[in-house]
Amino acid sequence: MLLLILGLVLFLGMHVVTMKRDLRAKLIGRLGESGYKGLYSAVSVIGFGLLIYGYGLQRAAGYTVVWEPPVWTRHLALLLNLPIFILLAVGKRPSWLLSRVKHPMLLAVKIWATAHLLANGDLGSMLLFGGFLAWAVMARISIKRRPEEIARSAAMAKVAFGRSDVIAIVSGLALYVVFAVWLHPLLIGVPVITRG
Repeated sequence: MLLLILGLVLFLGMHVVTMKRDLRAKLIGRLGESGYKGLYSAVSVIGFGLLIYGYGLQRAAGYTVVWEPPVWTRHLALLLNLPIFILLAVGKRPSWLLSRVKHPMLLAVKIWATAHLLANGDLGSMLLFGGFLAWAVMARISIKRRPEEIARSAAMAKVAFGRSDVIAIVSGLALYVVFAVWLHPLLIGVPVITRG
């Protein structure tokens, strides 16, 4: 559990630094732009590796059950994860979807974390998914308050539904099917869809 917590602190902590614009500016002033990016990347990669490894160790050691989710929450999680891949496919290309959701990756993280919190009642999952949910909520609030974000939102308000939106929806749905059927069991070790 300690490695999972350390990984979360490093990974999410480094991402919180970007929300503190004055601290970020000081670090860039001291380390330079490339030095800051190098530090940010190194700490994030180490933290991400530790949280994956720590979560795997926690699962292998046995779950510390906090609550027993009803079976229907797994079905709800499967449904909630559907828009995640569409949101990730939106990217930063100007599109109607981007103009509506503003920050598709943060919304995807919030939905992903919420869905997994509903379907998993063990302590490790609560720490992992709860940590990501808290970070995504804080990040969105932080971004909303930036002056450049207000200007960007106003500029994108009149974008019409178009080709980029269709591509995001079709590719997102395809990725969802591939991940749910093949990649989740392969990479995570947990089948999303049980047969028979």
